[in-house]
Amino acid sequence: MENIVIWSVSAVVAIGFYAIYVSLIKKKNRLKESASGIDVQLQKRYDLIPNLLTLAAQYMAHEKSLMEEIAQIRTEAMNCKFSDNPAKKMDIEKLLDGKMREFKLSAENYPDLKSNQTMLNAMEAMHDVEEHIAAARRFYNSNVTELKNAVEIFPSSFVAMLIGIQDDMPFYEAENNAKESINAARFFK
Repeated sequence: MENIVIWSVSAVVAIGFYAIYVSLIKKKNRLKESASGIDVQLQKRYDLIPNLLTLAAQYMAHEKSLMEEIAQIRTEAMNCKFSDNPAKKMDIEKLLDGKMREFKLSAENYPDLKSNQTMLNAMEAMHDVEEHIAAARRFYNSNVTELKNAVEIFPSSFVAMLIGIQDDMPFYEAENNAKESINAARFFK
């Protein structure tokens, strides 16, 4: 009778350990998948940038240094892998986001460029890609939260420690200037 109880308790513990193990591995793999999804969307952006710059170069001769900066940052971003250094990749992407916003604002000063149908189509495609990047980042952040919760809450924290799963993936966060409140009064002067 004693052996049956010991074996039953051991079986329940083993099954519980295995279930938690499987759950942690799934969360870890889902996080990797979502990070890869960001890379896929970023690659679409990288592919669009040269087209935008080529179209804009015809009209925006005075913005040559900005376009060169964008090209340089794009190259750096393409060479940096998210899986190798997530924090560095996020910093480069924030810089590229800022330069692309600056590019869009500069394009507003060129009426001929704004009325060019090819440029309008390219800007619309870039807008769609930016929306997909934002969605991929939200999905990634959700998966980071799931893994962090699993790694920090007992009993899965114990299993995570035993198998070496850590919650070292950073969240994608908005830039500081995006968090600032907008003074609408300055637009109505």
